Amino acid sequence: MAYTQKSYVEHVAVRVNDIQWHIRFFYEVLGMELREIDGPTDAPNQYWTLGGMQLMSTPGFAAPPSSDAGWLAHLGIMVDDLEGALQTAQGWGVTALPQGRNWLQLPDGLAVELIQASPGSVAQALAVRPRA
Repeated sequence: MAYTQKSYVEHVAVRVNDIQWHIRFFYEVLGMELREIDGPTDAPNQYWTLGGMQLMSTPGFAAPPSSDAGWLAHLGIMVDDLEGALQTAQGWGVTALPQGRNWLQLPDGLAVELIQASPGSVAQALAVRPRA
């Protein structure tokens, strides 16, 4: 049986060389305020914004601008029914990752973190039609 619940990408995690530059950019240009921080505020290990960005400090990281790989660490996806999504995923050839049973690696290498949403919140998020 196919998983019939709804979900959405809650955040996108990217590796960045200069986390402070990216924090300033996403705040000053896009108005994305702090949601959560890991580490000291002057040199965070990770920084999450309201609006879906997770910046992961990776000093020395450099991927060529034309590359579509390298910056992306994982997708955080909010789901209506975490247990149902995990059960359905088992038949898709995914691999559990060490971070926890809700972390899956897809066959092409993409990592996804499935997160249990609050009741009704997925429907609310999906009701937003940014291009409508």
